[in-house]
Amino acid sequence: MVFVSSDYAATPPADVPVVAVKMLVAGGFGVGKTTMVASVSEIAPLRTEELISELSSGVDDLTGVERKSTTTVAMDFGRITINRHLVLYLFGTPGQDRFWFMWNELSAGAIGAVVLADTRRLDNCFAAVDFFERRGIPFVIGVNCFDGAQHYTVDEVREAIDVENVPIVLCDVRNRESSKEVLIQLTEHVLAQTAG
Repeated sequence: MVFVSSDYAATPPADVPVVAVKMLVAGGFGVGKTTMVASVSEIAPLRTEELISELSSGVDDLTGVERKSTTTVAMDFGRITINRHLVLYLFGTPGQDRFWFMWNELSAGAIGAVVLADTRRLDNCFAAVDFFERRGIPFVIGVNCFDGAQHYTVDEVREAIDVENVPIVLCDVRNRESSKEVLIQLTEHVLAQTAG
């Protein structure tokens, strides 16, 4: 995955310090945030998952993800080294409403975000879209195409979410190349926003 010009990636100046870039992977509960971070991270990702217990019954909405047995309670963390001077840090946010207080902290210093969406529960991504729009953080929407879910076109998803100048990418976050493509689209979007 190359996020910088090929000239710079091939021969970066020796006196250039390491730059760390932070991106978020956000979205509703059970949409695939932990899976996406794990699929692209070059290190074993840090996970803060706990078992879903009876205490969360009536608090967490398991509609559509009834077989889910764990939940992220703080964040996921992964890393991708682009070259010896550029490192990408990925932070996956918790999905349940009761852990959203973490989003403000996690979004500090982020240059962009991926909002993952599940077409079976598309309304679960609306709050994440609103969060990044209000803060002026560039984002793309990654539509995680789950097995057995009805597939929709990008235009149909765009109309349902009601966003205009936001890239929408159909993906399978279990697949490293698919997750990388979403991050490439995000990087290009961030660069276009910065240049404009």
